[in-house]
Amino acid sequence: MLTNVEKTVEEITVWIKEYFEKNGPRCSAVLGISGGKDSSVTAALLARALGKERVVGVMMPNGIQPDIDDSKLVVEFLGIRNYTVNIYEAVEGLKNALSEAGSNISDNTRINIPPRIRMTTLYAIAQGLEEGGRVINTCNKSEDYIGYSTKFGDSAGDMSILAAFTVEEVLQIGDYLGLPAKLVHKTPSDGLCGLSDEDKIGFTYNTLDRYIATGVCEDVEIKEKIDRMHRYNLHKLELMPHFEPSSDCR
Repeated sequence: MLTNVEKTVEEITVWIKEYFEKNGPRCSAVLGISGGKDSSVTAALLARALGKERVVGVMMPNGIQPDIDDSKLVVEFLGIRNYTVNIYEAVEGLKNALSEAGSNISDNTRINIPPRIRMTTLYAIAQGLEEGGRVINTCNKSEDYIGYSTKFGDSAGDMSILAAFTVEEVLQIGDYLGLPAKLVHKTPSDGLCGLSDEDKIGFTYNTLDRYIATGVCEDVEIKEKIDRMHRYNLHKLELMPHFEPSSDCR
């Protein structure tokens, strides 16, 4: 729980400005817009720090996206430049190519292909901008802690603004920024498996956030599940390991 949201937002604003001054003084920030709290809050913070003209929102429906109007509301509310790229044909094309090659397509494969294609799309748009672009990660601390993201999909990016903030804290920031409540407090869902986040992971974000902050979780089964997910998914947060030859070899 943030004790001083105003100060937090000011510090984020300065940090974003410093990052772009060092890593792309003329570049725009490019991010996927899902219509949920994380992308909405991230886009609002970027617009606050850089100005709306340097923020590019990308909507990436996979065929028909029932809540696409929420994504449109974000870009309209913030007044940011935006693109809509339907990734359906790319997703189906890759699945068909895998099938033709004889590769097994598991349920997890089907779920993870779209976010990886979305990340490819964001980098393609960033590189196509005349002024250049930096791709912004929109994952929060709660999701990162249990690995609720796709490696090299939504977990990728050039910078991460919300990685230090739990879901509860992201909501605080969104409310402070004056974003529409229907976006900030929308039931979180990955839009991939047909379930809400909490239904899929098997516990609430309130339970997870409390455990992250205090180490307390009265339900032993849920505590063990959170710990297991954290251990299993730590590789998503670590740099790629590489072999380093000993000094005797050089």
